[in-house]
Amino acid sequence: MSKAQTETTEMGAAVSDAPEAPEATPSRWPSRAPKPKNKAGRDLPAAIATGVVLGALVIAAVWIGPVAWYPLVAAAVALAMWEVMTRLREAGYVQPRTLMIILGQAMLWLSAPYGTTGLVSGFAFTVLVVMFWGMFHQGRHHQPENYLRDTAVAIFVLAWIPLFGTFAAMISRITEAGVDGSAYIVAFMLCVVANDVGGYATGVMFGSHPMAPAVSPNKSWEGFAGSMTAGIITGVLVVHFLIHGPWWMGIVLGIALVICGTMGDLVESQFKRELGIKDMSNLLPGHGGIMDRLDGMLPAAAATYILLTTITLMNQ
Repeated sequence: MSKAQTETTEMGAAVSDAPEAPEATPSRWPSRAPKPKNKAGRDLPAAIATGVVLGALVIAAVWIGPVAWYPLVAAAVALAMWEVMTRLREAGYVQPRTLMIILGQAMLWLSAPYGTTGLVSGFAFTVLVVMFWGMFHQGRHHQPENYLRDTAVAIFVLAWIPLFGTFAAMISRITEAGVDGSAYIVAFMLCVVANDVGGYATGVMFGSHPMAPAVSPNKSWEGFAGSMTAGIITGVLVVHFLIHGPWWMGIVLGIALVICGTMGDLVESQFKRELGIKDMSNLLPGHGGIMDRLDGMLPAAAATYILLTTITLMNQ
């Protein structure tokens, strides 16, 4: 027998003589099943728990009235601005985050005693500050870079979050004989919920034609139709029974709220797509960030305030 054959035989013997590994026995502890996800890939139990907490906060603020509604909206606006401006900083945009959050709060709180006059004045002042800040902050040391880009983005954020958010707060200031601000807040929130639920349910069951696949692949025309139907029905009901306005204004309210809400969703989707992110933050387990919940509500609040104010003027 050759030396190579001897080594092969010895190696084979060594392998064959080695003790076999014991078969794996099933553990007496069951493996932990993954948490259920919804169609969007969210943690469903966490999303439900977070939704219950948020709903309780909103209900409590509505029950108490403007004295609680304004602080709730102000907190949401501040957190949303922090999220968005943090993401912009990470993407290389130069923004005065703390200063803009403070000025955004000033815009909102000026509207409490002065209404739209305080809001417009605060917004104009804030825009001027941001325009000058971009030049002087960088101009002290070197030629300002990307001034137009950063300033335009800052003004966009100011309009997107604190300006529209202040309209949501000012809904509580609408009053008429026999109808207080809480009724108008309830009308707004019911229309928002109807928009979301109608669009989600219809989209999940029947959605097959994407509305803007390059921006938001999950948003379908069928879901938009469901939102529109639910929004119009709810709009008619709340205008007739809560606000005591003409029923046809409920149709206008529902259409405007759904269109503005859908556009708000698409704007935030495009914003996140350009920054290459999925969620604004992880502040809300199962939901993402504050802005991921306010995206459609903010522009819808502006449209709702204008229309509800118009209804009160018509009723006088």
